[in-house]
Amino acid sequence: MIRHLVLFKLNDGVSRDEPRVAAGVEAFRALGSAIPELTVWECAWNITDRPIAYDFAINSAVEDTDALKRYIEHPDHQAAAALWREFATWVIADYEF
Repeated sequence: MIRHLVLFKLNDGVSRDEPRVAAGVEAFRALGSAIPELTVWECAWNITDRPIAYDFAINSAVEDTDALKRYIEHPDHQAAAALWREFATWVIADYEF
């Protein structure tokens, strides 16, 4: 199994309640049921307010590197990521468990 973690930081001046941010969140929430390779899918806003904290997180899992590649290349994932590129930056970690 591979864990795929993503942490998002909203760009300066961008707030959670903006319509484009809400659209990005909904696009990610929909991926859990849209992409069959995902065996685990969680995404949510961070509930803490610390200077080093990121704003939004995805915690997901897939069976193997081939499934991870299919997930990353899936059109729904690409479309959701494109939305987030407009208002956030992110870091990822993929590891076997």
